[in-house]
Amino acid sequence: MAAITLSKLNKHYGSLHHAVKDVDLAIADKEFVALVGPSGCGKSTTLRMIAGLEDISSGEIRIGDRVVNNLPPRDRDVAMVFQNYALYQHMTVYDNLAFGLRNKKVPEREIKAAIDRAAEMLGLHELLKRRPRQLSGGQQQRVALGRCIVRNPLVFLFDEPLSNLDAKLRAQMRIEIKRLHSQMPTTSVFVTHDQVEAMTLGDRVVIMRDGEVQQAGSPLSVYGHPVNRFVAGFIGAPAMNFLDVTIRKEGDTLVAQSRAVKLAINETSARALEAWQGRPVIMGLRPEHLSLGAGVLSRSFPAKVEVVEQLGSEILLETRVGEARVTVARVPPETQVSAGDQVRLSIQPGRLHFFDPDSEAAIVA
Repeated sequence: MAAITLSKLNKHYGSLHHAVKDVDLAIADKEFVALVGPSGCGKSTTLRMIAGLEDISSGEIRIGDRVVNNLPPRDRDVAMVFQNYALYQHMTVYDNLAFGLRNKKVPEREIKAAIDRAAEMLGLHELLKRRPRQLSGGQQQRVALGRCIVRNPLVFLFDEPLSNLDAKLRAQMRIEIKRLHSQMPTTSVFVTHDQVEAMTLGDRVVIMRDGEVQQAGSPLSVYGHPVNRFVAGFIGAPAMNFLDVTIRKEGDTLVAQSRAVKLAINETSARALEAWQGRPVIMGLRPEHLSLGAGVLSRSFPAKVEVVEQLGSEILLETRVGEARVTVARVPPETQVSAGDQVRLSIQPGRLHFFDPDSEAAIVA
């Protein structure tokens, strides 16, 4: 078993900076967990503490049944893929892959078998005699992955491994890593600032902010049920729109209203918002849940188009709704719309999110 358990994990840098704050996290054997958040949120520090590259200030790290707080990296049976590949430039790809095993005095026959297996999985056979400087960024990253595979560790750790690649290569490498995990289901922790990488790769996504875990759950659960405004705005591309509204009752219906918007609230959300009548809240609308057209009037509102982004397969609209900017995603590409047009936007039923304006916690039934 190679489950990872973090208990009340803390990291202080002197007395001025508390980088990781009481992190509790249980990662199951063979699970792929993505740690995601903005720069400085503590995700890479957490990963480096698991690897043994950073001392912990307090708390406990378990890998399997062992407490590894004081074990050096070489004794933790983990393999790490770095952002900068960390390949030996004077060695061939074959020797880079063999280096760690040779240090452990593994017989050369076993080394060759391990390299053949990794090269088959990652398409490296034609590259084995080259040196890293003769490889593209994507090829170098595959070699870095291969170096981890040949070690057959208990745990894979990925520290923003795709950030140096262009968009096309990042997409290709996401597929490679996903395929690798299905072929070799090793417990994996993947750190990234890119929420698309986190959502597409992780069995679970852990969102961090200012050293604290904000939410942990499946990609669908953190997308559909964010626990606070930060998670709601961080997960999803384009980001969620936020509007300041007041909750009012019109007849038997609760509505969310501002000067520019009045939207009926569905029954499930209304139960949670009954106590908020007459009070301000923050309303969230995901761009992909908005569409052009009046639809049902109680679920639509007027807007002015400011920017039209033609992406080929779809259009993104930046609109103005009162004082707020509202993004609309996935408008059909053949839609005739221009900057300056007055339009109506409709929200899909049951797709409104509401947050406490003071604590920014989600208001849920």
